[in-house]
Amino acid sequence: MAKGNIKFYQFLLNGFPIILLFFFALTGYSSPLQVFKINITFNFIHLIVFYWVLRKPDMLGYGLIFFAGIINDVVQNLPIGISSINYLLLCVIASFFRTRTLVPNLIYDWVLFLVAILIVSSIHFTLLSAFFDGNIKYGTLMSTAFFSFLVYPLVAKIFNQIYLLGLRQENVE
Repeated sequence: MAKGNIKFYQFLLNGFPIILLFFFALTGYSSPLQVFKINITFNFIHLIVFYWVLRKPDMLGYGLIFFAGIINDVVQNLPIGISSINYLLLCVIASFFRTRTLVPNLIYDWVLFLVAILIVSSIHFTLLSAFFDGNIKYGTLMSTAFFSFLVYPLVAKIFNQIYLLGLRQENVE
């Protein structure tokens, strides 16, 4: 492989969380699936933010996360700052868990992710209902949190493999 191609490939691997974060913020994509007449939706941005802040904090900056939240608010037609508050709160929770965790463990991270998204969903609901006249669908909010929880281990494994691919690529040089 040519040296230029290797550098570009390494750039894509190292920038993967940022590219993915802004892709989902700009498109407002939330993966609706329908299985047995049940709408299954999970929040990819919560998955991205929690995993990368918890396990690889140097890959995704808080300023970029805040900016992605502003963009997401514009795309989703939410009051400006709501998503940013949610994402930064998720960052705070993930950072807190990271400082308290001695040995990384997927099961432990999975349970902590449930706690984190329940807190973030509660804050999201409280802000929208207390300060804004937002039309909130409680079932959608809780089912999205639940299905995001269920998908986390798979997404964490994929993200970990992508991170390891980037490390291998750096070691090749």
